[in-house]
Amino acid sequence: MLDIIKAVILGIVEGITEFLPISSTGHIVLVNEFIQLHESKAFIDMFNVVIQLGAILAVVVFYFHKLNPLSGRKSQLERSQTWTLWWKVLLAVIPSVIVGLPLNDWMDAHLMNWAVVSATLIIYGILFIVIENHNKGLTPKFADLNTLPYKTALFIGVFQLLSLIPGTSRSGATILGAIIIGTSRYVATEFSFFMAIPTMLGASLLKIYKFYDHGNSLVGLQSVVLLVGVVVSFIVAYLSIRFLLSYIKKNDFKAFGWYRIVLGILVIGYFVFFG
Repeated sequence: MLDIIKAVILGIVEGITEFLPISSTGHIVLVNEFIQLHESKAFIDMFNVVIQLGAILAVVVFYFHKLNPLSGRKSQLERSQTWTLWWKVLLAVIPSVIVGLPLNDWMDAHLMNWAVVSATLIIYGILFIVIENHNKGLTPKFADLNTLPYKTALFIGVFQLLSLIPGTSRSGATILGAIIIGTSRYVATEFSFFMAIPTMLGASLLKIYKFYDHGNSLVGLQSVVLLVGVVVSFIVAYLSIRFLLSYIKKNDFKAFGWYRIVLGILVIGYFVFFG
């Protein structure tokens, strides 16, 4: 029963942090210091990745009409634009498949530690503030997803590779990269959401495969714990998406930059004095 409560808490953390550019990994590392599932390391590693399926489903549900190229409520042009959007998304995830997939396990083994996480939290926090200050008053080149070139989509996908380093934040890297290239905050945010679908789905399925391939299986209440984490992650992620889209209509990302810096300092302080 205690692990189910912990799964709820971890699902909330995942749902809030997955799409906000504040690093879900950074938060999970810190939360795991205080809330640790009483399960095998193999299950915990799989759980921390697979609860992202809830966040993926939140994007699909929230944007179902926009992402559905077969909708009868769309005109021929709108269906064509939807197919084009999907091709851009798939093009953008190619760098992660080619480069990220082979390096993923190595990165987790060698860089998943508080020093790296805290450093990337702070560095990207500073970058958000600097870039937002630099872009203040500038008109974005691309303020509509339909005008986003394939080349730009691919470049955003290259920025996603930075998220292989723990603490960077997948959404943070893609949003920051898109803004640097010249998209509006809204376009950068939505395209980051859409890229998450194949990226996180692939990561989750790969983690599940490795879990079973190494001779593991779900025992006891593990299935319930995993399901609870996924469901809670879905609900909270859905609310987080609504919040972020509303927030960026009137605000920039500097508040998230400051938050990252403060969190990075807290991570350093905790592990230096209590770790």
